[in-house]
This record gives sequence, structure tokens and C-alpha cells, in this order.
Amino acid sequence: MRAIVPSLWFDDDLEEAIAFYSSVFPDAKTGDVLRQPDGSVLSAEFTLAGQRFVGINGGPQFSFTEAVSFVIECESQEEVDEYWAALTDGGEESQCGWLKDRFGLSWQVVPVEFLDMLQDSDQAKVQRVVDVMMTQSKLDLEPLRAAYDG
Repeated sequence: MRAIVPSLWFDDDLEEAIAFYSSVFPDAKTGDVLRQPDGSVLSAEFTLAGQRFVGINGGPQFSFTEAVSFVIECESQEEVDEYWAALTDGGEESQCGWLKDRFGLSWQVVPVEFLDMLQDSDQAKVQRVVDVMMTQSKLDLEPLRAAYDG
């Protein structure tokens, strides 16, 4: 097997989505583009952070839901802040690090340090961290660290 590639169904704004994601992710690349006879884009491949995607302009029959989301593992609070600001521009915040971008696609912007906290063998620490996370929209490491440290 070569790869598992997420295929994303857009209404008719695939080109706009690729341009937007290319502005958010510094290493974004656009691959093959399949055009319809009128010149409009039917489908395109693009890569974000090394992950290949296929997008299709499929029409309004289907839309994105929170049942599928993409996790961005961030190395710092600054990186969390940058991705959060970019992806919520025209989108909407949710809670616990989740958001929907302007196209309705769900993302989780998560600091790696937070993920490490959740793996601690001390369940009291983990519960304190989870309790704080449940009060946050964008994950904020300072209060999460304070909860972890007790």
C-alpha cells in the first residue's frame, strides 16, 4: 500500500481553500490539478506539513462535520497562537483546542507539551490538566502547566 490520503469535499471553493491553507502552513505545496472543460477546478492535490490531501469541488451535497478533524501538534504556545489566529480567521472557535476554519473543516491545535502531560502516570495530575482544558477554547499552556504542577 502506498499511502492513506484524506480526500476533502468542498462545495466550489477548493482553489480558495488551497490558497488559504498555503498561507497558513509554510511548507504547503500544490500538486496535480484536474480541470473541467470550462477551466474550473474539479480536483487538486495539495500537501500540508508533509501530509498529502486530495480536494474536490463536489457541490453542496456534503459538508464537513466535527466527526473528522486534523490535529496540529505545536512545539510552543507561540505556534499554537499563530495557527489558532490564522485558522479561526473567518471561522469559529470551539473548546478544548478545537476550531472550525472558514470552510467548515475542523482542526485541533494542540501543544505537544499538553499531550505529554496527559501521558503522566499520576492520574491526579492528568485530571487537573483535563479540568483546566475543559475551560479553554484555545489551549493555553500557562494554566495547564500550573494545573499539572499542582
